[in-house]
Parts: sequence; C-alpha cells; structure tokens
Amino acid sequence: METHYTKIYTGNFILVQLIVSRLDDIGISAIVKDESESGRLAGFGASIQGHQELFVHNDELDKAIQIVESIKAEMEVQTKNN
Repeated sequence: METHYTKIYTGNFILVQLIVSRLDDIGISAIVKDESESGRLAGFGASIQGHQELFVHNDELDKAIQIVESIKAEMEVQTKNN
C-alpha cells in the first residue's frame, strides 16, 4: 500500500498538540493517530497510554520536521533550566 504521509513524531498528547498547533500556524494539516484511544473504543487494552503518532503529507515533510526539531530543542532547554 502506497501512502503519501510520513510519521514525524510519536509522543505524549501535550507535545503532539503543541506540534499540531505550530504546524497549523504555518498552514500544515497534520493527522494524529492515537492507538490507545482506538483500542479503548474498540474494547481492547492499550500498551502505551497517551502516546500519539503524528503524520504529515510528504509535500510538507521538510517544513514539518523543522517544527518538530524546534520544539524538541525548546523542551531540552526547558528541562536543563529546571
């Protein structure tokens, strides 16, 4: 199966929502996949609660990766300063 989307990040809900917001600010629509929520709704348990995957269209991949790297760098700085 050929797909035109690439996973750019896997992480917790809060960071995924931050990335989605920043992507939206520059006109990139991301797709969030939440396996734990899908499993819960179907009646199955989930192995990792609260982890989501973030996908973008391949045409927007380069810009999206820059946003993810920027946010990861911001998080590292905050972690070091706390």
